[in-house]
Amino acid sequence: MTEMQITAEPGVPQILTSREFAAPRDLVFRAFTEPDLLVQWLGPRRYKMTIDRWDLRDGGTYRYVHADEAGNEFGFHGVFHGDPSPDGIVQTFEFEGAPGHVSMDTATFEERDGKTIVRINSVFQSVQARDAMVDAGMASGMSEGYERLDDLLARLVANG
Repeated sequence: MTEMQITAEPGVPQILTSREFAAPRDLVFRAFTEPDLLVQWLGPRRYKMTIDRWDLRDGGTYRYVHADEAGNEFGFHGVFHGDPSPDGIVQTFEFEGAPGHVSMDTATFEERDGKTIVRINSVFQSVQARDAMVDAGMASGMSEGYERLDDLLARLVANG
């Protein structure tokens, strides 16, 4: 397992993350784009994820919900831009608990020696919006989700 790298430069409304996975690019891309795989890893373990809609195409929309054991729900939605492919996915991202605070996220997938580096560039409307995302625990939530993704990819690689 590798550690997620995160960069949030002072005064810049942007977060850059990168993380290496022990799986080929096409498999990692599938895990990011196929709903039946996505629900197995995206977000912290303590939440159950359901997908309301997932239209992976230019102009397509998505919405998913994380729910805890007490029934509290946390919704997220956005729009895909351009044609999502293993070369990259561009989408808006909005937490429904903070409406109007939208980021533009670009994910790229680079394969090296059978492993894949995922880089995500998130651009926010302001430094304050970026800082609110950091303060809300974005790094720990992403790290836990990526650990779950490691487990999923290991199972998928083993099953061929």
